[in-house]
Amino acid sequence: MSHYKIAVFVGSLRKESINRRLAHALEKLAGDQASFDYIRIDDIPLYNQDHDSQFPAQGTRMKHQVAAADAVLFVTPEYNRSIPGVLKSAIDTGSRPHGDNAFQGKPAAVIGTSFGSAGTAMAQQHLRNVMVAVGLAAMPRPEAFVQFKEGMIEADGSVASEGTQKFLQGFMDAFFDWIRTQQPK
Repeated sequence: MSHYKIAVFVGSLRKESINRRLAHALEKLAGDQASFDYIRIDDIPLYNQDHDSQFPAQGTRMKHQVAAADAVLFVTPEYNRSIPGVLKSAIDTGSRPHGDNAFQGKPAAVIGTSFGSAGTAMAQQHLRNVMVAVGLAAMPRPEAFVQFKEGMIEADGSVASEGTQKFLQGFMDAFFDWIRTQQPK
């Protein structure tokens, strides 16, 4: 069994983010198959091409973390039927300056949760467009739009519902399979 280093982008900056809780649940389900490296995005300046010649240190830090990872996992909320601006700006930063794209060729997956019944379907669709544009190898299936309910994920990352745990484990198993298929032969 392989061990993967996963760069994890949580699109929410909230301290009590339900998407961060979902990320921790996925980490727990990954067990010894993966280590999660949570990428800090709250201190990265908004992307501005004028800064390409003097790239921000926070952007360089993020790019090094992504480069050291075997794959990328996005766990994001949906804001106004799209992805949070802070996440989009971080992705823009990671793909710049031209010719220095940290994301190029990395296998990636997206998942998210919200209190609404559609989960984060629109945000994930928009994020998939961005993922392809920056050269990430986006896992096509399964799609995972998780409707969050209080008590679904405990503070320690345990998933309370057996059905939800099985669904999330299936997502992680598919992600590990995807990573394997994307590795150079």
